[in-house]
Amino acid sequence: MTDIATPVGVPLPRPPYDPELVAGLAAMRTIVPALKIDTLEEIRALTKNGIPGAPPIDLTAGGRVVVDELTISTPDAELPMVVLSPAQGDGPWPLIYFIHGGAMVAGGRHLGLDDFLSHVADGTAVVASLDYRLAPEHPDPTPVTDCYNGLTWCVEHHDDLRIDASHVIVAGTSAGGGLAAGVALMSRDAGTPALTHQILICPMLDDRYATHSSVMLDDDGSWDSIGTLFGWTALLGDRRGGDEVSYYAAPTRATVLAGLPPAYLDVGSAEGFRDEVIDYAARLSQAGVSVDLHMWAGGFHGFENISTAAVSQASASARNDFIRRALRG
Repeated sequence: MTDIATPVGVPLPRPPYDPELVAGLAAMRTIVPALKIDTLEEIRALTKNGIPGAPPIDLTAGGRVVVDELTISTPDAELPMVVLSPAQGDGPWPLIYFIHGGAMVAGGRHLGLDDFLSHVADGTAVVASLDYRLAPEHPDPTPVTDCYNGLTWCVEHHDDLRIDASHVIVAGTSAGGGLAAGVALMSRDAGTPALTHQILICPMLDDRYATHSSVMLDDDGSWDSIGTLFGWTALLGDRRGGDEVSYYAAPTRATVLAGLPPAYLDVGSAEGFRDEVIDYAARLSQAGVSVDLHMWAGGFHGFENISTAAVSQASASARNDFIRRALRG
């Protein structure tokens, strides 16, 4: 794998963190080490089943949700998938196809799944999440291709899953947000599956480190510059930052964004992905795509996991309101 170096240039100023988030960030750093080759397996173990340090989540929501652990057959591999369905009713329900985060190199199908659990528990959606294969063992295009193939499998098996194949939402967090954007582009280009919305939560969209936020001052060991640089290099190797990177892998490289589904994007003002998310949202809107964009003051990457902070609660509320509207039509 290519050696990973810090992007060239002098670090630039960043906005301050929201004061309510600072203690939570310090706690996160004691649990999750900086991502690099000699901590990769530790981080994989920490992130495979959920948010590190958080209490276990009851995915059955007290019996209101049926949890099915499957192995699906795609053209390239047999892959684990979890499907959450309402315990009451016959459907069909809209599908939220969720793609987990982990810098393209870590995480698993249960990581972040609880963010969508309430929509299954209230009987308005089915949620599916895939264990896509991870870099560096499986570099680009494997992760995004796995995710697209998993989505296609769900739509092809809509009767078994009791989903409405005409009402499919793709969503993802961090690396999963970038993969969700890539899947939306692949679906548009292939003409199938048809998507009604894309939900991109602090998405990892650009490998080039060409924006102010991507090289902001990083004086606290935050995930932004350390983890994502490792992740992009693991995914792309020597191609990172060069001209031979597909826009399915790094969606901000897409020059034609017309024809994509309505999008929700959010990002913290103090995280490295800020500028690429704002740029992607602006270009989607300029291409005629309906866009909801939220930038949360003082938020770092992963700030929404500090659930006691007012800004985290506001972020979750805005996102859930969008999802509820997207599920209605």
